[in-house]
Amino acid sequence: MKPIPNRAGHALAQRLASLSLLLLSSLFLASCASTPTTGTSTGLAGTGSVAGRLTPAQLNHPQVKARDAIIATEPPGNYYIGRRWWTDGTRFWGYLREPGKPWSTAKLVIINESIAKQPDRVPEEGAERVHGYDHNYEYRMWGSYTGQKVYDPNSNFVIPEFRLSRYELIDSNPGFLFHPGEKYSPNRLPEIHPPFP
Repeated sequence: MKPIPNRAGHALAQRLASLSLLLLSSLFLASCASTPTTGTSTGLAGTGSVAGRLTPAQLNHPQVKARDAIIATEPPGNYYIGRRWWTDGTRFWGYLREPGKPWSTAKLVIINESIAKQPDRVPEEGAERVHGYDHNYEYRMWGSYTGQKVYDPNSNFVIPEFRLSRYELIDSNPGFLFHPGEKYSPNRLPEIHPPFP
């Protein structure tokens, strides 16, 4: 006579093994920490900045304060001030802020070109200028936010979409964007970007 297998006991053992594996996995994952893209646990090396934030010293730098005073005199209107921020491979365009508001209030945006092409839209081949030639150019831009957020897989950012209707160049060399001495690499994501807390 053959013994009858204990199916209930076998099923219980399988469930306990699965639960143990799940518990061990969650404990392991909970002990993992994300590391910043800057290579240090404190953000920008030597500045005390954390990605997405500016230090009080950066926000209150005399050059930032002087520029903010000039920005505060901009006439109100139905336009935005845009600063191109080009990073190779990403889909975002750059930063937009309302007139009269400091750059620390700017939003990183993706441009919807259904009405007008973004300023650096050039043919992919044979053009004298290349995509991103206008990094850090400052523009006056008209249009509106669509209310949509777009995922940029190359930056892993979810970014507001801005439908551009027209633009004009203000300055091709306006200086720093967020704070004096900021570093730029066309091959790396911006280390500090709005929104700031």
